[in-house]
Amino acid sequence: MPITVFGAPLSPFVRKVRLCLQEKGLDYGLEVVMPFTPPEWYLQLNPLGRIPAMKDQELCLADSSVICQYLDEAYDQTVRLYGANPTDRAQIRWLEKYADYELAPLTTFGVFRNRVLKPSSGKPCNEETVQAALNEKLPPHFDYLERQLGENAFFIGEQLSMADIAVACQLINMEHGGEVVDAGRWPALAAHYSRLKARASVENVLPGEQRMTAKLIEMGKRPTPPN
Repeated sequence: MPITVFGAPLSPFVRKVRLCLQEKGLDYGLEVVMPFTPPEWYLQLNPLGRIPAMKDQELCLADSSVICQYLDEAYDQTVRLYGANPTDRAQIRWLEKYADYELAPLTTFGVFRNRVLKPSSGKPCNEETVQAALNEKLPPHFDYLERQLGENAFFIGEQLSMADIAVACQLINMEHGGEVVDAGRWPALAAHYSRLKARASVENVLPGEQRMTAKLIEMGKRPTPPN
């Protein structure tokens, strides 16, 4: 029985789990569960109602980082995404957490939510929030990530890790919201993002996401019917 991932494709946290599975070459199925209004049965998998969740045989887990760390340890015969030693593992987990907790509120909930999700549901985009994220709050984070990369192709060591995937997942949502990293100001981070987007795992999921995003943007352009 293949692994089942529960969640919505445009969630960066669902995407992170899907890319982890694909990079490790593991078969899985995606069962769409929308955030905020999950069905009652989903609460048996994750009582918090958040996405993603995962089922592997009889094991049910929630939280993208917990799921990815489980997959890396349970399927250790595949490519390892959390490093080969305690130092690398600690740094990878730190950068993954950094992406999830520091970038996500700005790239996903600041830019993407305002530019795409809110208009598609008939709510106005708060462009002031978007601009504050882009011009004030994100630059210090991008400065930090630029320093962490230096001249390296990946954040930790010489191969892909969950640190790379986690950061790219947030930047994908920012791009869905119409914004990309300024290559003139952050050349290493921009090159890193381009490198991640060219991977087969990302190319497998991105076209479907782009079609979904285009539909949501189109929905947001429709005039609001009168009351």
